[in-house]
Amino acid sequence: MQINLSGKKILLGVTGSIAIYKAIEVARLFVKSGATVRVVMSPAAQRFITPLTFEAATGQPVLTEETESWSSEMNHIDLGKWADVYLIAPATANTINKLAKGIADTLVLQVALSFRGALLVAPAANTQMIANHYTEGSLKMLGVNDTRIIRPQEKLLACGDEGTGALADPQEIYFQTAQAMLRDPFWENRKVVVTGGGTRERLDEVRYLSNYSSGKMGKALATALYLRGADVCYISTMPHEDLPQEIYTIDVEDAAEMHEYVVDSIRVAKKGVLSKASMNTADPVHWIQKTPYLFMAAAVADFAPKFAQDGKLKKDQLGTEWSLELTQTTDILQSIDKSGIITVGFKAEMDPESGQANAQSLIERKGVNGVCFNLLSDHESFGTDENRVIFLTDNDAVDLGHLPKLDLAFKILNESSKLDETA
Repeated sequence: MQINLSGKKILLGVTGSIAIYKAIEVARLFVKSGATVRVVMSPAAQRFITPLTFEAATGQPVLTEETESWSSEMNHIDLGKWADVYLIAPATANTINKLAKGIADTLVLQVALSFRGALLVAPAANTQMIANHYTEGSLKMLGVNDTRIIRPQEKLLACGDEGTGALADPQEIYFQTAQAMLRDPFWENRKVVVTGGGTRERLDEVRYLSNYSSGKMGKALATALYLRGADVCYISTMPHEDLPQEIYTIDVEDAAEMHEYVVDSIRVAKKGVLSKASMNTADPVHWIQKTPYLFMAAAVADFAPKFAQDGKLKKDQLGTEWSLELTQTTDILQSIDKSGIITVGFKAEMDPESGQANAQSLIERKGVNGVCFNLLSDHESFGTDENRVIFLTDNDAVDLGHLPKLDLAFKILNESSKLDETA
């Protein structure tokens, strides 16, 4: 999922790790998103890859010991002032330990000392070097001092050892760095539940009733909320491997299961979010209380088979006709306790004359705070990468336009933030 980072300035520090080739992909992801990327290399990094490689990937000159200049901005002070965010990826154990102690014997470290914005560090080292108590202590020290650590992966390493130490996936580094630039105080530390996808109501062990919902709008909302800093719980029937790993996901199948998890997730959301201070000190537990939100983007089945069968029903047993007995499912938005939360429903209609009025009626009928209305032309309107939404409230209708779903999700969040009168 591509994020719009136009106008953002990212400084990428690379150190001497075999994982440095992944830093090229990280740089390309940012460039593709519209950001300007500058790279600073340690001498050890240049033993693996030449500066020319990063210049080709970013279209920008690279800062090295040989290119540093005090007659231009190509120096560790001016580049630090230029950047919105500073990402060190890969960061070797040597770099991590020096950074925690304020040692600055390479340009990568010198920039870190002079930089006053969001600093992110993505470790990449042998398992034993990461697990060494010096490195563990350094990582804790950096975390206490507001450096964001992008946790390494557990896998087979280049040295042949297996364990934690491999550089995080480039896509995850991309997400976490983007979040550092796009956080919004309104959504930070706010619990949000998002549902997505079409439920699958089982007929037997191999068949089910469902709909054309792709779940893309739900994923876009969950991603946008994560990037704004929310604590997101995403409940969906669809695969979600391409979501940020820090989003808490719950896999469900049918309407009954989704109802159960929505109720439970709202109960947890109402507790609030643990403050950073309470997690890092011996102070009494302190909860940050912000009104939680529910975005009900899932296409929940209205009816389900009354009697789901075990095993596989045989065609010759059913005959030439098959009459199904269906029963109405629980209306999740109608039935849940909406006290203390803000709810935004989603309504897809195919009637151009009365569709918007039908969507508007949800506010009163189901007691929701807002509705995202989407007028569909036919079943091919499902699963597209773009959408058009009109955001409806009691006394307003805001046309958010026809946009890529992630861009549209950010607009939905902007309108939804106006629903919380306590903010």
